[in-house]
Amino acid sequence: MIGFITMIGYILLKKKWYDVLGGTLKAIIGMLILNVGSSGLVNTFRPILAGLKGRFNLTATVIDPYFGQNAVTAGVEETFGAGFSQVMILLLIAFIVNILLVRFNKITKCRSLFTTGHVQVQQAATAYWLILFALPGLWQGGIKTVPMLIIMAVILGAYWAVGSNLTVKPMQELTDGAGFAIAHQQMFGIRLGYILADKIFGTNGGKRKKEIKKIGDLELPGFFSIFNENMVCTAILMTVFFGIIMIIIGRPFFMDAEMAKAYGFSALGESASFVMYILTTCLNFAVYLAILQLGVRTFVTELTASFQGIADKLLPASVPGVDCAVCYGFGDANAVTFGFLAGLTGQLIAIIALIIFKSPVLIICGFVPVFFDNATIGLVANEKGGLKACLCIPFLSGLIQVFGSALIAGWVGMAQYGGYLGMFDWATVWPAITVILKYLGYAGVAVVAIILLAIPQIEYRRDPKGYFLITEDYEAYKEYIASKQK
Repeated sequence: MIGFITMIGYILLKKKWYDVLGGTLKAIIGMLILNVGSSGLVNTFRPILAGLKGRFNLTATVIDPYFGQNAVTAGVEETFGAGFSQVMILLLIAFIVNILLVRFNKITKCRSLFTTGHVQVQQAATAYWLILFALPGLWQGGIKTVPMLIIMAVILGAYWAVGSNLTVKPMQELTDGAGFAIAHQQMFGIRLGYILADKIFGTNGGKRKKEIKKIGDLELPGFFSIFNENMVCTAILMTVFFGIIMIIIGRPFFMDAEMAKAYGFSALGESASFVMYILTTCLNFAVYLAILQLGVRTFVTELTASFQGIADKLLPASVPGVDCAVCYGFGDANAVTFGFLAGLTGQLIAIIALIIFKSPVLIICGFVPVFFDNATIGLVANEKGGLKACLCIPFLSGLIQVFGSALIAGWVGMAQYGGYLGMFDWATVWPAITVILKYLGYAGVAVVAIILLAIPQIEYRRDPKGYFLITEDYEAYKEYIASKQK
């Protein structure tokens, strides 16, 4: 998808064939590098997640996009008597809805095209389950497949367009006009974190004169200055935090060949050093984060430069919506680590609360939500509100992810299949959508669509002049904002 968009953009810019080829290849290779980093982070965390489940004999719902997708695959036919094969058709129609909303953005005010393919698959699967649960008559009442999928696609496509559109302003400010939005699982969370960081910890849109102390501004004495280096900071914090967890889990678990095969990690040999195994596992977090950031730098320049051709010719005043990991190459790199750890702390406290209060649904944190949600929100929060915002807002996000997911996964029946998507928007926005559809029926479809499509209209009316200027000419936008604050 990224390579195809880059190629089309350069063709529309009338670049020479070898420039088109080179730019397309760089975009694809950069995205593949990013995927290696992302997969490495997930796979490195997998034995630790498996240990928490296996060592303490916990039967629980894992909040993770891949566990959630597997749960839908396993349960949708058994639960609803519906076919999972319709999910990809739902994705296609929803993507067309997204394109149309961006194409007519002078009316809809939607400026971002959702291009993150693997995320679209995960979200289409979970949305399919949630909407069938809320509106069982779509299937049981004998309504034909096409009308059913169109109803679903209007909701999902509007969420893609509106959600990614909400991240345009935070990303343009974070990256100094790099020209992309986020198309992922925490788009509403990013904008909420941006607002809270500014209103509570920051300058409140320039209305309050306040010195904001960001993570990069910390003056650490002596050897603490090593935390100013992102790679070193990540390595030390991960080793301390996860090293303790691995010691608690114990060496026997990591030597168990059956567990290793079941959960997809390499078993520790009998003669191998457990200390070195812990160090290698924990230091790999820093390795894969560095790989991920290399992938970002490789493809983001090509994608944003080429997308100008699409924006000029096909989708005016628009930007591509990309994976949240893309923004990790901007802002303060250590905010990624601090945001992640703050969110993980929030998740662990929420899980302990579920155990204490004997919740019928026990949640196990998956790496994807705890890292990619909270690292992204922490990065944005640090930019707008500094260190306090970077720690407090992801912590709150971690609590919300666990409590929100426990409620919705138990209610709709996904918990019994062992997984739920669990990322910020799917622990907040989509439970709210499900409630509206469940209790208002087909009228709820119109209510949800109206609410979603009203959001960019409200944002536009708050700043009509700057709304499209921020994507069309960011330097002019900065001058415009500076003149407003005088």
